[in-house]
Amino acid sequence: MLVEPAIPADLLAAIRAPFVATGAQPTDTAILQPLGLMLDLAGESLRARLFVVQAEGGQEACLRADFTAPIARAHIESGESAGNYLYEGKVFRASSDRANQAEEFVQIGVERFGPAGPTADADFDMIMLGWRAAMTGGRRDLSLWLGDVSLFAAFVDGLALSPVLGARIKRAASRPRLLQAELARAGQEAGLRPDNGLARILGGLSPDAAGAALEEVWSLAGIQPVGGRTPAEIAQRLIQQAEGRSAPALTRDQAAAISAFLAVQGRPSEALDTISALAPDPAGELQTALRAWRTQLERLVAAGVAECDVTFSTALGHAFDYYDGMTFEVRSAGLDPQDPIAAGGRYDGLLSRLGGAGEDGPSPGAAVRSRAIGCMVRPGRAMEQVTS
Repeated sequence: MLVEPAIPADLLAAIRAPFVATGAQPTDTAILQPLGLMLDLAGESLRARLFVVQAEGGQEACLRADFTAPIARAHIESGESAGNYLYEGKVFRASSDRANQAEEFVQIGVERFGPAGPTADADFDMIMLGWRAAMTGGRRDLSLWLGDVSLFAAFVDGLALSPVLGARIKRAASRPRLLQAELARAGQEAGLRPDNGLARILGGLSPDAAGAALEEVWSLAGIQPVGGRTPAEIAQRLIQQAEGRSAPALTRDQAAAISAFLAVQGRPSEALDTISALAPDPAGELQTALRAWRTQLERLVAAGVAECDVTFSTALGHAFDYYDGMTFEVRSAGLDPQDPIAAGGRYDGLLSRLGGAGEDGPSPGAAVRSRAIGCMVRPGRAMEQVTS
């Protein structure tokens, strides 16, 4: 495991200071986290970057690859309606195909939860927190990248897709391969693609029976499954995938419109103008969201962020797919675009997925609907002379 070089204490203190100033409560999470939780939140694409561990006969776990999900779960378990948490500690992710990439590194961040309400002020504060913390490392080649997952949802709503197809496209937004598959089969009629015989059989069974049947197939084939999902969960995923392949596809015009939307990237004012021109509904929810973004950009410039240093990208996303609103990254020209110094965003729906109160309303046992937002900074990347 490649460990990040030691970070000078004075740099850590300087980066930590803006986070401490928020009044957030220091907290920590276990280094070992349930593997299934990470896969559910990040998808199978991140599996190769997780350090998986398993005691004999025990459930699979992984070294902590993220602070947000375990802190959100701890907040739910606390029963509090609001929380403001500060963390600092090591995160573990296996390197991808790039050499000399740290696999054990330090993150400092804040996660904030509160009752549902306006989000503009909280979004602005979190973006500025990440920007100022990243600036303390001494680099002078920083740029701010902004995005908003909710704009895609509003754009898709304007296309007047069927409820089933619209929901499927929105779910695929955070999974590039799935979304590209949807775009690639545009124009196909339902049922043209061959169905999965096993999935068709499993679809006629209860979830428990489907899981048991899948286990029997594995046993007959001599397959020893690995991963954090139960047989019943895997069976349901197979069924859902098969249903998706046999469901109506996008038209070619709809696919072209989505591709054009996802290609928007540039100076914020120009990008927002382009999105507005692409909007299917000139008076819909998307236009309202774009007006809010114009106001937000004015605030950022007034706070000292030069617009020439800002890029707005409709395709901006992170490794974890729980973001459902504003997203941002602080990048350095001296580092790979895949290695942001700071990153964060809004993830209201995560609380609901973890069993708490989210944007869709409270789940059983949850007292209030909640908002959730956070950001983190990599001190090791913020150092002026670091290049990996």
